[in-house]
Amino acid sequence: MSLPMPADAAPDRLRAADLSACLPATAEVVGGRLLVGGVDLARLAEREGTPLYVYDEADLRGRMRAYRESFSACSDRLPAGADVVYAGKAFLDKAMVRLVDEEGLCLDVSGGGELAIALAAGFDAARVVVHGNNKTPVEIAEAIAAGVGRIVVDNLAELARVSAASVKAGVTQDILLRITPGIHVDTNDYVVTGCEDSKFGFTLLDDVAFRAVGTALDTPGVRLVGVHMHVGSQVLDVRPYRQAIDVMCDLLARVRDAYGVELAQFDLGGGLGVAYDAAERPTSVADFVAFLVDGVHEACAERGLAVPHLAVEPGRSIAAVAGVALYRVGAVKPLPGIRTYVAVDGGMSDDIRCALYGSTYECLLPERADEPRDCVVTVCGKHCESGDVIVRDASLPEPHEGDVLAVLGTGAYCCSMASNYNGQPRPAVVFVADGEARVVTRRETYEDLLRRDVG
Repeated sequence: MSLPMPADAAPDRLRAADLSACLPATAEVVGGRLLVGGVDLARLAEREGTPLYVYDEADLRGRMRAYRESFSACSDRLPAGADVVYAGKAFLDKAMVRLVDEEGLCLDVSGGGELAIALAAGFDAARVVVHGNNKTPVEIAEAIAAGVGRIVVDNLAELARVSAASVKAGVTQDILLRITPGIHVDTNDYVVTGCEDSKFGFTLLDDVAFRAVGTALDTPGVRLVGVHMHVGSQVLDVRPYRQAIDVMCDLLARVRDAYGVELAQFDLGGGLGVAYDAAERPTSVADFVAFLVDGVHEACAERGLAVPHLAVEPGRSIAAVAGVALYRVGAVKPLPGIRTYVAVDGGMSDDIRCALYGSTYECLLPERADEPRDCVVTVCGKHCESGDVIVRDASLPEPHEGDVLAVLGTGAYCCSMASNYNGQPRPAVVFVADGEARVVTRRETYEDLLRRDVG
């Protein structure tokens, strides 16, 4: 697969058109070299070292604004309004938190560590939504002490923990109940969350969720304000969302009729997919939001419900394509008649998605970004695992030892799932904008690895 030059493009300045869905918004090829945010990626790798994760700040801001503006465009059907809640699990550091804050989004945290990052960055706890299927008593107490806006309760044991912590603190905590709508979506089984066989949420089977609503309404220290659902992640066909909305609105109508309460909030979760492959064309943010709003509006009208305050929790669809991982090629190992392995100086310690999910990406050589990508290779890492693969059957120009290699679409669930396997320090993270690059998370050192070892 080559990078065709548009007919009207100057030979020294072109857009990698066939990869446009996978590239950050400001990506361009100038004189054969790939720039993002006006920064030459190969030169940045030389300066900051590799592995290196680079985020296009303009792209991140643009995607956040796209969600806000899309809800604004539907305001006539949203009498109670809507929140865009960035899912921090996709990628989170203090710089990202500040970006979320500046763009007016709320923040979804999963666990005490993510909450600590948010608070350290000065984020308003009242705009924080706390997630997780087994929040510890300590994490719950920390969240309540911080004054978080909403806690999404996953099970009855957790409801009891939130109640106890709230009563002890002398406050009433707003909560949502996470409901499993029993809808299967077409995505990797490891990221399906809305089917009945899930560790997340209250099942609708045997009236478990319905009874849980009644229990929550009678539980001291908490105020049940709404319900939450999440059907899965990397969803390219959004039609199952409408089925899930109908199921949830059925529950809301039944709660109204049985308990005399119309719950005022409905969190639809996240899950919108992105283009990891050049051939993929996911639903746009605007179309996704309109589809959700129309679905809720119609479902509520059919059941005589007031349209509740809505929320969505995008993570991947904000962070993934905005991020590029840079590596240095080490060994190039042809296996005649089998494949060619291209080993880089990172791997599953900084990007475990291929090993975990069988995920795929598009790749480029930033110093030769306009050359035909007519070699098929497998990009592998440096770790002592046969499954340490970053991209199987990647299309590249012929790679050589010492080349910088860019893996596209790595902004979500790579850094956030990074480890120190084989004693590998975690990579640095850089934000680029307007020709400038700033390190927002420094590279780990061996001293960092040893600091926790008190043996």
